Order: sequence, then structure tokens, then C-alpha cells
Amino acid sequence: MSQKDRLGTGGRINRAIPLTFTFNGRTYQGFQGDTLASALLANGVHFVARSFKYHRPRGIVTADVAEPNAVVQLESGPYTVPNARATEIELYQGLVATSVNAEPSLENDKYAINQKLSRFLPAGFYYKTFMWPRNMWPKYEEKIREAAGLGKAPEALDADRYDKCYAHCDVLVVGGGPSGLAAAHAAATAGARVILVDDQRELGGSLLSCRAEIDGKPALQWVEKIEAELRKLPDVTILSRSTAFGYQDHNLVTVTQRLTDHLPVSMRKGTRELLWKVRAKRVILATGAHERPIVFGNNDLPGVMLAGAVSTYVHRFGVLPGRNAVVFTNNDRAYQTALDLKACGAKVTVVDSRASSNGALPAAAKRQGVTVMSGAVVTGASGKWRVSSVDVASHSNGQVGGKLQTLPCDLVAMSGGFSPVLHLFAQSGGKACWNDEKACFLPGKPVQAEASIGAAAGEFGLARALRLAVDAGVEAAKAAGFAAEQRAVAPQVAETVEGALQPLWLVGSREAAARGPKQFVDFQNDVSAADILLAAREGFESVEHVKRYTAMGFGTDQGKLGNINGMAILAGALGKTIPETGTTTFRPNYTPVSFGTFAGRELGDFLDPIRKTCVHEWHVEHGALFEDVGNWKRPWYFPKNGEDLHAAVKRECLAVRNSVGILDASTLGKIDIQGPDAVKLLNWMYTNPWNKLEVGKCRYGLMLDENGMVFDDGVTVRLADQHFMMTTTTGGAARVLTWLERWLQTEWPDMKVRLSSVTDHWATFAVVGPKSRKVVQKVCQDIDFGNEAFPFMSYRNGTVAGAKARVMRISFSGELAYEVNVPANAGRAVWEALMAAGAEFDITPYGTETMHVLRAEKGYIIVGQDTDGSVTPYDLGMGGVVAKSKDFLGKRSLARSDTAKEGRKQFVGLLTEDEQFVLPEGAQIIAKDTQVSAVDPTPMIGHVTSSYYSPILKRSIALAVVKGGLNKMGESVVIPLANGRRITAKISSPVFYDTEGVRQHVE
Repeated sequence: MSQKDRLGTGGRINRAIPLTFTFNGRTYQGFQGDTLASALLANGVHFVARSFKYHRPRGIVTADVAEPNAVVQLESGPYTVPNARATEIELYQGLVATSVNAEPSLENDKYAINQKLSRFLPAGFYYKTFMWPRNMWPKYEEKIREAAGLGKAPEALDADRYDKCYAHCDVLVVGGGPSGLAAAHAAATAGARVILVDDQRELGGSLLSCRAEIDGKPALQWVEKIEAELRKLPDVTILSRSTAFGYQDHNLVTVTQRLTDHLPVSMRKGTRELLWKVRAKRVILATGAHERPIVFGNNDLPGVMLAGAVSTYVHRFGVLPGRNAVVFTNNDRAYQTALDLKACGAKVTVVDSRASSNGALPAAAKRQGVTVMSGAVVTGASGKWRVSSVDVASHSNGQVGGKLQTLPCDLVAMSGGFSPVLHLFAQSGGKACWNDEKACFLPGKPVQAEASIGAAAGEFGLARALRLAVDAGVEAAKAAGFAAEQRAVAPQVAETVEGALQPLWLVGSREAAARGPKQFVDFQNDVSAADILLAAREGFESVEHVKRYTAMGFGTDQGKLGNINGMAILAGALGKTIPETGTTTFRPNYTPVSFGTFAGRELGDFLDPIRKTCVHEWHVEHGALFEDVGNWKRPWYFPKNGEDLHAAVKRECLAVRNSVGILDASTLGKIDIQGPDAVKLLNWMYTNPWNKLEVGKCRYGLMLDENGMVFDDGVTVRLADQHFMMTTTTGGAARVLTWLERWLQTEWPDMKVRLSSVTDHWATFAVVGPKSRKVVQKVCQDIDFGNEAFPFMSYRNGTVAGAKARVMRISFSGELAYEVNVPANAGRAVWEALMAAGAEFDITPYGTETMHVLRAEKGYIIVGQDTDGSVTPYDLGMGGVVAKSKDFLGKRSLARSDTAKEGRKQFVGLLTEDEQFVLPEGAQIIAKDTQVSAVDPTPMIGHVTSSYYSPILKRSIALAVVKGGLNKMGESVVIPLANGRRITAKISSPVFYDTEGVRQHVE
């Protein structure tokens, strides 16, 4: 098979091992060591993709992770990978790839019509073009969603396996280029444990793409020597094909290592990807820099590439991407590409936007006969499936003028300067600083134990970069506790004189940006200079807002190439400097990471048990529907005769209010607390005092976190002088136990207290309603249930249906109620005995939904529903349970200015004007005279936390938090709904039923 653009010699490929592969249904040949991108270029394939919005023809631009265009669907079935970068895919025998975003084929893409409709698809077009007629939006949305996306998500289960591991080291070096190797070697020879991470299959970085010399020998010989020495050291780990994609707190760096992606599918065994979580004493970032494209007309045509990428394909892969090349640059570095192409026999013309350069490379290019056009720019490119010519004009003081000259070409190698890779540095907490001389953002002051070196720190010259890298390695080892026995010596590299770079963000056009040929900033998402200028005209000034409005940097490359150009164009439009405009946020992941890597082996059902009460099977047998509360399955409601939720809840609520109901409350957290300091612990944990609580009495308590916010609540009973049982919310049981243990172990280790979780030991049944006393009396003859003998908020020991029991008279419904606690093994027998005893009163089992309605009628809170981590006891109107004379966790925070200020959201009730309308929970609340605007933000004064229909009141009720709500009783507010309807409601007390609380004290 012909590889017509493969050079006869050179490249780090194994020509003895040819590999066949398929791209878009056609078979090609490459060699071992190729990437999919290099193999396609070797076969003369330049048109490989369609852009996202306009579906314009696109070609390969880079040779690394920043590739925005050559995005493919790799393999099929359970092994398919969507949106894989051809520049990163190592070629293997039988590889199958197809272009994405092209239907039905790359050459005959039906969505290419979008190119002719581009005037209707500017930045934010879905907010403009498709807003009329309004009733057509669902149709528009359907078509937009159909056209959106690039690759196709796999439908089959992932057939690969993934794993995770943890590592600690003294020095972590990210980047295996010249600076990374020098730093790692210096640290390792000082005795430090070193992990070196590099995303390529072989070390060397930029040295793989040039003919540099180090210590008087080819640079790659130095790479091989350093790598061999590192591999001999026992405390050095080299992770190739690995990407450090996240930098977290305390020098935790996450790395994904690709173990089998370079192998044919049939040969892949074991783990595909390994997630490393590396904790390092010191981190050295040698992540290099991305070359920037230049923004000019039709700069997206296939055949328009980065100059550095062209050199990479020549030197590393033995591929000549073009034979008639135009090198367009604003710096000296691109002249090396011109020399590389000239040495391969290509015709080369350099178009340099600068008037002159005194650098060594331009001088060498001229000596080799390269045509140099100084003070000139490429204003536009022409071609259909590949660039065929460019227009060149004179350039002076940022202005384009003179007569256009057309140069035939099949390759444009562009270089607009370099942007250090700051992603990990920024994720570590560091701030980027603009450097005018180098026209790029550089890492500022480190926040963590980290140092940036080499091109990542703006050191683009090899000689100085190596010297500083060695120093950084020595310093990192020293900071980690290792001092080198001998002074590390930096390798020798000849200094090169380099001319100054002249920033060139956008080549001026003789036509308005919106009418001339498109000048692309973000290749993948079709974001043009005109889009950014439009966003600025429409009032967008924040670079983050412009990013979202135009979708700049939203693609798989995350703006690695285009964002700096976009920021500069925005700054120019706003009359600001680039530092004033600022940068976008560098979020993890640096490159896409498969979901499998994060999941590892945590697949299917987790070992997180589903918890069921001892009477769960009874509930199932009697038709209960369940809901998940924490890990527990709790009965939601008990439908009869085809009842829906509302009918069943109405029946259950009325049964409780008028007769008697029974609730399985076994899921409530129960913590047994014993010891001489038990009271002392409770005093610290709860806001109210506990010293005087008598044995046999119960008390409600609120628990706060350190910020003074409600953390949990529940009733605690004093069983003996030094023995208590605390109840918690169902979902908060584990959290509260951990909270107690944390304080005992870290702050009060001298306290003599023992804690035991006894939730599973006890079955708890709440018998609730005006007939509840008659029911429990029938099954428990050794307890006097009279009001004086057994008052509210007290407990008694007794025997219920033959089982030893703790019976508490507490209520979460406002009705006369008793909570019967028996050993879990006796739970079902006792439950059935209670049901039998209550049969003559038509006792009704009820679920959590009815429980919520009953408690809401009484204004009782549910932590986590009516609170959200920002609510204090005073916000809830529960200042009465906050002690003034004792200390407790969170007390000091209650005096902070933000927690004591006026106008905080406070807990209130809401009664709608339309008594039958049930407000949606979470609905926002606005003042009555506030108008909702489609443009300006609408000020909210609160939100609905709980909302139900009350069968006993025959109307809807709601609980809410409203700014200053306790002082607004009787005032009306408005709840705007998503459908445009405005519901008016009156602020009321949260206690809607039995406001005097007499029903729970009934004789």
C-alpha cells in the first residue's frame, strides 16, 4: 500500500512492522510507532473531520493532546471510544476509526448546508434565531438536539477493566520532556523517591521533534542516557502513557495510566486504565507549552497546521505534510519548521509579520535559500478539501495594506507564539500572571509545594530551561529532606540568539469581520473572531460569560489552542489589556478521562446494604409502597382498593386524627450513651441543658455544627443516672454517631463516655391518635397510662405482648401518642398484637407521607428538608431551646454578624389564596409587588420547604423560609411558577392545627 507522503528515511517508527488500519471504511497502511494522525498524513489524508456547528471540512492541526479537529469514533461495540483524538491514538494492527459529526459520510455531510446558513447561526443563535414564532421552539429544540454532539456514546457494556492505586513520593515530576527529565534526574540522584509522569509512549517531549544537541551529541542520546539511569534507581517510577489530569489540595495529583489502548482489541488483557492518586512532598510541573494558531481568513482549512506539529511529523514520524509550504509566523521558532521542510525537499516561503528579526534561525533559513517575506501577513486561505493557496499582504503597526499577493501552497505552517500549560498550576490554587515580553500567561507564586519549570514557566530556550530544571530538582529533593552529595551539573547546550516575538492575535481584514471570510478562534466549535466581537457589542465583558455565550473552549480540547487568542480579541474589543480581561478557569480534567477510570471496579450494586425493619415483610404482605430514606426501606403509604397516593394519605391522616394509627418508626437512629460524663457530652452537643433531666423523662434537643447551623434533632431519654438513649433522624444516624465520636476522640479524649449504635436492636412502633391509649393498655397491663402516672415526655419500662419494652410518651403528630420500643426479634409479634388490639378502633398503619403531613400541620421541622445547612435555631423560631447559661457546640457562631443580622430567612407557614392549590416544594417566593423579568434577575425572599394538602383542614398548607418572615405575619407574598402563573399566599404561623397543643395531653 502506498504511503505517498512518507519520507524515505527518518522518524521514530519501525518500518519493519507495517500495520493496516481502516478509516471511514477505507484500508490504509502505517508503521509501528505511528499515531492514527501521522499514518493518515503519510497516506495523504488531510480531510478527516467536520466542524461542530457549520460542518466545515477540517484537517489535522496539531500532533498532541490539543488537537481540536481530528476527533474520531474509535472501534465499535463494547470497545468503542467516542471523540478520541487521532493525534493521541497509537496505531495498532486492525484499528478501525470513523469520523464523527458527519452524516451520512464525511464527503457528503447533509449538515454542510449550515455553511450557507451561517448568518443565521451566530453566537447565541438559539437565543435569537429560534425564538419566533414562540410555539415552534419545541420543534426547533428537537432538531438542534438531533444535530448536536460529536461522537456516539457506547450502547454496549464496557468490556474493559479498570483499577485504582495510591502512591506517595518525595518528588513528583509531571512531564517527560527535557526539563522534566533533568529535574527528575537531579532529584533522584540526590536520593529522593521520584515519580515521573509523561503522556507519551516514550520520553523526550519536544526533543523528539527536533535535531537539537545536548553535551555535543544528538539530544535523543542524552534522553536515552538519562532514562536508563533513572530506570536503574530503585526509588524511581516512570509512568509513560500517563496523564496528570488534576491537582488537588495537599499535593494530591491524580493520574490516569493507559495500559492497553495501544494494543489490538483482541490482545487486550487485564486492566485497561489505572487511576493513580499520588501524594507528593514536592511537585515539579514540566508540562510544556502549546503553540498558538494565528487567526486569519479560512484558517480552518485542511492543510493549515501548527508549525511545531509539522516538525513533529517530519522528525518523529517521517511524514512530509506538504511539498509547497507557507510558514506564517510572528516569532523565530517557526523558522526551524521552514528549515525542516527545506531539508526534506519542500518548497518553502516564510511570511513573517515582523519587519525584521536578528535571530539565528531566520538567518539560517535565508542561507538555505528559504524565501522570507518580512512585514507581511496571510490574510486568507483558499481551497475546498485542502488549502491550495493563501493571500499575503503587507503588515505594519498592526495594519494590513498594500496589494494582495497569492501564493499557491498545499501546507500552511502557522505559529503565533506559545502558551505555557498552566492547567495543573491553576488547579493547585496558583494565579497566572501576564507577561508582555513573551505575550503569554506565566505561573505566578506557587500556593502549594510546587515549582513550574521549562516551557511551562515561559523558559522557551533549551539551555536556560535545562539549567533551571536541574536547580529545581535539587531544591525539591532538598525540601523533601535529601541533600545531594555532589553538585548537580546541567547538561551543556549551545545558546541561540532569538529575535523578539511580535504579538499577532487577529489578522486584520479588508472587510468587516462578519462579512469577510471566517476567522476561527475555536476550530472545533466554530467560534470565530466575529462571534467574540458580537458578544462584546452585545454587552458581554467577562471572559467567562463570553466563553459560555460563544461556546469558546467548550469542545474536547477545552480551548487549549484558541482561548488566549479569544481573550486577546475580546480585550481589544473592550479597549482593555489582556490581564484586565483575565483568563478562563482551568478545571480538571486536563484531557478527557474515561468514566471507567473513575469507577474502577465499583460496578453494579455497591456493598451498601439495603436496610429493612423487622416488620418489613408484614408491610409487603399488606401492600405497602416504599421509599428510600438513607439506606432504609420505609413504607411510604398503604393503598387500599386501588387508591392513589393522595387518597391513601387522606384516609391515613384522618384515621390518625380521629381514631388511631400505627407507624413503623424502627428506622430512627438510636445511640446508647453511658458513663459518668454522659450529661456533660449532651450539654455540649445539644443547645438546651440536660443536668436536671430526671430519670424516666425525655427531652427534645437541637444539635448544631460549628457554624451554628442545625445539624440534627431528636428526643433523648434518661434511662438511669448515667445512661441515656439518644434518637436521631433516620438519615442522620451514622452522621451523628460519627460526629459524637469525632469530638470524643479528638477534643475530649478524657471524657468517660461510651457510645453504641443500637438502631438495629430495637423495633419502634408509634401508636398515634386519640384512641392510642386504649390500644396500648390492652397489650400492656404493667404500666399505668394515666396522664398523671405517665405524663407527656416521659418513659416507662413494661411488658408489651410478652416482650420487655420501653414505652415513651412523645409525639411527632400533635396527637396523643406512645412509642413502643421492644427488642427487634420480638418486633413482628408485638406489631401484630398492637394491630389486633386496635382492630375494634379500626387502627390504620400509615407511612412516611402521612407522617410528613401530620407533622407539617403542627409546624414540626424535618432536618434536611426544612433546613439546609444554613438555618439556625433562631431562624426556626426555636430560640426557646437555646440555653443562655451554658456553652455548646456552635454557640459562638450564633453571635456572628451574619447569623445575628436582620433579614435572615425565617421559618413560617404559608396559606395560599386558592385553598386547593398545593405549592411545589422548592418554589421561590417573591414580594407581592415584585415583577418577574425575563432580562433582569428577580429578587427572591425565600422558598417553600414543605407543602401538602391537609385532609383535617381541608386545604393546602406549606412551610417556608422567608426573609424576616417572623415579622411579616399576615402579609401576602407571591410564588411564581414555571408556567408563568403567580400564586398568592399569606404568611402565617407554621402551626396550622391545634395551635394550643391540647390534643397530645388529652385525658
